[in-house]
Amino acid sequence: MTPVEPSAPSPIPPGPVNLYVCVTCRLSADEEVRSGRLLHDTLVAAQQRHAAQDVTIVPTECLSNCNRACSVAVAGPGRWSYVYGGLAPEQADEILSGAARYAATTDGLVPWRERPEILRKGVVARIPPLPAATQEP
Repeated sequence: MTPVEPSAPSPIPPGPVNLYVCVTCRLSADEEVRSGRLLHDTLVAAQQRHAAQDVTIVPTECLSNCNRACSVAVAGPGRWSYVYGGLAPEQADEILSGAARYAATTDGLVPWRERPEILRKGVVARIPPLPAATQEP
């Protein structure tokens, strides 16, 4: 009997991704409404204007990047994930543009020069994709 070679995993097609927005971030201690919440709300409004359907905006509690608020993370199945910091609500269109470019990839690797400048400067971490779950026979 000839041993069967394991097949290479099929690439994940471009498609829906999550943009996690830390709604607890704040740019100053005296904010009436936290900057992270404002960023989230501004991103939702920008998404409606641009019809970025492959990006799901997810409010989330602390991304543990308080020294570089406001923070977001982008992740998708089979893709590298990224955490970005030093963002502000008025940059929502650029953030959403970067997330849409990310959604258009199969691996999460958007070429450096194709990323909005705020995301090139604001990258905090790049996290490898989780291995695909294996099913027991």
